[in-house]
Amino acid sequence: MKAFTLEEIKGAGWLKEANYIAGEWVAADDGRTYDVADPATEIRIGTIPWVGVSETRRAIDAAQTAFNDWSMTTAVERADKLHRMAQLVRDNLDILAEMLTLEQGKPLAEAKGEMKLGADYIQWFAEEARRINGEIIPSPWKDRQILVIREPVGVVGAITPWNFPFSMLSRKVAPALAAGCTIVIKPSEFTPFCGLLYGVLAEKVGIPAGVVNVVTGEAAAIGAELTQSPIVRKITFTGSTRVGKLLYGQSADTMKKLSMELGGNAPTIIFDDADLDLAVENATVGKFRNSGQTCICTNRFYVQDGVYDEFARRLTERVQKLKVANGFDEGAEQGPLINSAAIAKVELHVADAKTKGGRVLTGGKRHELGATFFEPTVIVDAKPDMLIAHEETFGPIAALFRFKDEQEGIDAANSTEFGLASYFFTRDVARIFRVSRALQSGMVGVNAGVITTSEVPFGGVKDSGIGREGSAHGIEEYLNLKYINLAGL
Repeated sequence: MKAFTLEEIKGAGWLKEANYIAGEWVAADDGRTYDVADPATEIRIGTIPWVGVSETRRAIDAAQTAFNDWSMTTAVERADKLHRMAQLVRDNLDILAEMLTLEQGKPLAEAKGEMKLGADYIQWFAEEARRINGEIIPSPWKDRQILVIREPVGVVGAITPWNFPFSMLSRKVAPALAAGCTIVIKPSEFTPFCGLLYGVLAEKVGIPAGVVNVVTGEAAAIGAELTQSPIVRKITFTGSTRVGKLLYGQSADTMKKLSMELGGNAPTIIFDDADLDLAVENATVGKFRNSGQTCICTNRFYVQDGVYDEFARRLTERVQKLKVANGFDEGAEQGPLINSAAIAKVELHVADAKTKGGRVLTGGKRHELGATFFEPTVIVDAKPDMLIAHEETFGPIAALFRFKDEQEGIDAANSTEFGLASYFFTRDVARIFRVSRALQSGMVGVNAGVITTSEVPFGGVKDSGIGREGSAHGIEEYLNLKYINLAGL
């Protein structure tokens, strides 16, 4: 249930309808704005500046100016700012989670979980700031000392989507700041307020002007300016593979460092010896979290012959119990999809599956709540030629494919250009090690459907991207190695 009105959230200064550049809240140069709506009600909740090249260029210049001083601060100073930022999020968890639900639609309980995870990432990298260590390498010369140090890469451009608008940015902003970098953030226009929140947090904890900058507006113009500017030394992007490859290509002329967390088409394999109660519960939580709008949620369920019918029955019964509602309603488990385009894609995948022999056991159509709500859906008799087998649905559809033996299941799971996350359920210890090694993905969940936490390296292989976020490895993406040879000793 709502504890705060929209006016109270705005009045408290958390929801900003301006961009944050060089420590100031500003409008677009030409005054253009964009309306942001609540996906559950389609009612406008605010406006944002619709900016382009000139504003982005100013943000980059501000970040470069600020870098000179921020990069020279001590690790303790940077860690202190980030610790305070994490605590600020935790102290204001309820109101910030409500703002997230307002613009993204996910159930309030999920929004609180995302805010907590974001704070965890910020705290994690606050602690990593003090562990950016160098090396002394034994020298082959008697009169020389060899040193290797780590330095911040410089100005960072961060671009993120709408499905996890706070936590996805936290694992980009926090390591960048911890490393001594400055940053220009471009959040999605569908969920901009959680991105602009980083300007609010930076201001509140006393991070100097220009270290954090947030611009909202024309994606192509902002992205092109970030990628083509020689001042920006790193791009970190989460989003579709198509856009990621475009940004990758645009960054070539200036040889930027890149982190790309791109599309997924995650498989889950249910073996005959799986604990079906565990598998069904994890499948439901992992698949239908955020209405299926997660890059690592299962898109394809491969179920072995011996348990196929029973798993389908149990999953259907569990899915039918999910409460679809406005994210602020008590007990809501699935909220709306982000917009009408998302609904259209889900409907296309359902229609395609049905024309190719798929059977809908539950759901399969728009929910009676209207707007962008869609019924949680289970489809059986799924086949490799269906769209859902190849495209990331990003919606509440569980499609079940049948397989016979272990190798067939592995081959089917790997039959995609993506490789972000994979899951499987079994009680055979030897199989756990065999299949974990055989699956072509950056992350594997064994008897688990939700695997994200700040302590682990998040990222994929193949067309799912390059680089890792989170964990001790995540900060390395924002550092350069410098070799120093001291002679004449």
